[in-house]
Amino acid sequence: MYPTYGYAARDAASPLAPFEFQRRDLRELDVRIDVQFCGVCHSDLHQARNEWRNTLYPVVPGHEIVGRVTEVGKGVTRFKVGELVGVGCLVDSCRTCASCAEGLEQYCENGFVGTYNGIDRISGELTYGGYSTQLVVDEAFVLRVPENLDPAGAAPLLCAGITTYSPLRTWGAGPGKKVGIVGLGGLGHMGVKLAHAMGAHVVLFTTSPSKIADGKRLGADEVVISKDPEQMQAHANSFDLIVNTVAAQHDLNPFIELLKRDGTLTLVGAPEHDHPSPQVFNLIFKRRRLAGSLIGGIAETQEMLDFCGQHGITSDIEMIKMQDINHAYERMLKSDVKYRFVIDIDSLRQ
Repeated sequence: MYPTYGYAARDAASPLAPFEFQRRDLRELDVRIDVQFCGVCHSDLHQARNEWRNTLYPVVPGHEIVGRVTEVGKGVTRFKVGELVGVGCLVDSCRTCASCAEGLEQYCENGFVGTYNGIDRISGELTYGGYSTQLVVDEAFVLRVPENLDPAGAAPLLCAGITTYSPLRTWGAGPGKKVGIVGLGGLGHMGVKLAHAMGAHVVLFTTSPSKIADGKRLGADEVVISKDPEQMQAHANSFDLIVNTVAAQHDLNPFIELLKRDGTLTLVGAPEHDHPSPQVFNLIFKRRRLAGSLIGGIAETQEMLDFCGQHGITSDIEMIKMQDINHAYERMLKSDVKYRFVIDIDSLRQ
């Protein structure tokens, strides 16, 4: 067993606080990772406060993890001590269902095992995430992080990056395609960067005029203020794909109306409460699609990391100490971050 230090929420009303626990002894195919950086995802806050009504306490959040391999099990072949690696939202799945067989572990029909707030398939113990000094993970769910990327900036790629990359790839973002990104937060700013790097014509939708300049800096060809009906109408029936990253309840109809025939609006933001149901005729008359997308499988996540390595893409981050996490959550609720908090895990070791 490996003594580990982290931060945990004990119940929905309590702030995160220091928490000491044990990581398991290495199994044959396990990799032990010295965690260096962990991104702060809005899902972490949802889980810590039980807003999705499924939290198992105590919860140690964190699924945007980058660190160095410090030890490997005797059967490990994919990784060596010293390598820069990442762990995202998954640490296991059934590996036998149709989705797992296709490399789509995030859609495991028997339920994937989350990096935190999950149940280990072998021991039955609760999984604890990356707000901690080390991690023990099966090598099949460990990812290689390109050494040319800043490791702190690469951490959010493990969730925010793959969450936007997967729908962009699935629905064919690229040259000749008009792609919209709704919202310029942790997910949205990655969506803009990735769609731009893929060669699409990128339009950012935001409610904040103050984000116009930043949107263009990140790679948007155009920025539309979504509260302005005239600006929205100017883009009617013109989008191949819109990726909606907003994690708050809102009306989807204005965005559906912007899709061309056979266009797709994909939801990746996960609000506490469902969006109002969209108008059916907006979908029927243009054969438009309203879809959803969940992170990515391990193979696709590695593809995304390699793509980011080739294009020099990382997240725009603000580094924080672990001890400042509760204040960071409050700031995140106010959208007061550009665009992702990343925890320096060394602050736990001092």
